[in-house]
Amino acid sequence: MSTSQPPNIVMILSDDHGYGDASCYGGPHVQTPNIDRLAASGVRFTQFYANSPVCSPSRAALLTGRYPDTVGVPGVIRTDPGHSWGYFDPAAVTLPTMLRRAGYHTTIVGKWHLGLEEENHPLRRGFDEFRGFLGDMMDDYFTHMRDGHNFMREGYETVDPEGHATDIFTRWAVETIRTQAAAETPFFLYLAYNAPHTPIQPKPEWVEKVRAREPEASDQRVRYLALTEHMDEGIGQVLDALEAAGVAGNTLVVYASDNGGEERAGACNDPWRGQKGDVYEGGIRVPCAATWPGHIAPGRVDATPGLLMDFFPTFCAAAGVAVDHAIEGQSMLPLLEGEPMDMSERTLYWVRREGGGAFGRFMTGQDYHAVRQGDLKLLHNSPYSELEMFNLAEDALETTNLVREDDPDFDRLRSAMQARIQAGGGVPWQKRE
Repeated sequence: MSTSQPPNIVMILSDDHGYGDASCYGGPHVQTPNIDRLAASGVRFTQFYANSPVCSPSRAALLTGRYPDTVGVPGVIRTDPGHSWGYFDPAAVTLPTMLRRAGYHTTIVGKWHLGLEEENHPLRRGFDEFRGFLGDMMDDYFTHMRDGHNFMREGYETVDPEGHATDIFTRWAVETIRTQAAAETPFFLYLAYNAPHTPIQPKPEWVEKVRAREPEASDQRVRYLALTEHMDEGIGQVLDALEAAGVAGNTLVVYASDNGGEERAGACNDPWRGQKGDVYEGGIRVPCAATWPGHIAPGRVDATPGLLMDFFPTFCAAAGVAVDHAIEGQSMLPLLEGEPMDMSERTLYWVRREGGGAFGRFMTGQDYHAVRQGDLKLLHNSPYSELEMFNLAEDALETTNLVREDDPDFDRLRSAMQARIQAGGGVPWQKRE
């Protein structure tokens, strides 16, 4: 493939991978040589955020460049309608749809988690190929079942592949790279692992490997790390496949997580406060790294704040596709290529609606939010908790609440939060029959 062509794009998204659960972020006990390899060959971000502290909203934001409530996904879309808090707006323009305008072949491998409706099947939302899990979480990494149903698909066909889901998704991703590298057109591969989401069900040999190396770690921590490091090995196979196919030099590869880690499952979000489900930093600040030979200088560490939705315009810009509709995401392509970007005036916003289940039984279908402008962040960490404001430059661990009624900073952030809530209020989050 000629390097005069637009780059291939590989977006790798993990599920519930804590900020402190990659060794390049200084996490305890963990070894992730392939995430580290990706970061060392490009840029590693230290203030990168998921768009929500839970799965579906972040995925909707990544694929649309929009805040998730503006595309109908303020909360988790589940296979159980009684506990589902989103309906992915069929009118929302998706990233693969945009890239197809530039001749890209588009593939999703892994977890979809944006609805079971016919109109929201990945092949109806811009992807040429889908090999993965249509539902939300798996109840078992080996049987791939959810509530007694098989949601594994190749296209529209239900399939029952053998093996651990991480291995299956890695194999399918490598096969996609080998096939598409020989084609005349660039490709977009969205590889969405289920790992290291619960159930924490690693392969036994990985548990033995981590336990032998980390005798002081708790059993839960060892099992979580085994699931994570198994995924990291899969990422290494993907990077190796790009090199073996001769396309690594013209491929933009990004790694990120959809939200923070679940601490009771063994995750570590250090040094930040909070975990998955929280809009404190531990629930939304995630590991993120990108590599693109000849465009991203190796070994960079960047503290510019960004969000998953920013990859929509970034990938479009790299592909030479003009975004001709309104989005909230901002292209980071200049930043990737070494130009500083001033984000100090930008408003960052997070939302989650929830009810029922382990995390949401006291939320009754209500939502909660956070906004950040510059170093100031305003949040309420449940629908019924009071507002808190923190200066992240002086208090990154979010320990000192600065809210005062007569404070102009508080009024400014409160107004920004209200404006974003109003913007999302006009989009239904349940399907109208």
